[in-house]
Amino acid sequence: MTTVATQQITQAWGTLQALIPVSPIRTEEQYDQAVEKLNELLDIVGDNEAHPLYELLDTLSILIHAYDEAHFPISPVTGIEVLKFIMEEHQLAPSDLPEIGDEKVVTELLADKRELSVENIRALSKRFGVSPAVFIDG
Repeated sequence: MTTVATQQITQAWGTLQALIPVSPIRTEEQYDQAVEKLNELLDIVGDNEAHPLYELLDTLSILIHAYDEAHFPISPVTGIEVLKFIMEEHQLAPSDLPEIGDEKVVTELLADKRELSVENIRALSKRFGVSPAVFIDG
């Protein structure tokens, strides 16, 4: 790389860094700023992968994700925990899920006395419009 190119990159990088932090996030303040900038970019770019700022949006989201994983790890949840959450969000009782069994069967599932079967997972996935993977323990 030529000295002129290096100088141009250095100047452009300094200008970019002043506007949007494009470096590893090390503090909560940097994290908050990055999330704010990401939201601004999302408003502008949306999901248009052809937009000139899409790569910047993608890079910033990768940096935020790395910070999230390091500082806010998410523990894996079971399929039953997901089912309980969905039931709570939709205000459903065990009797409201006939596609996976009668009220007694659903109650046993919720009490971890039974495991979700493949048929249960397919039915729940179809009913709630989510990937079957959300009900598979991981």
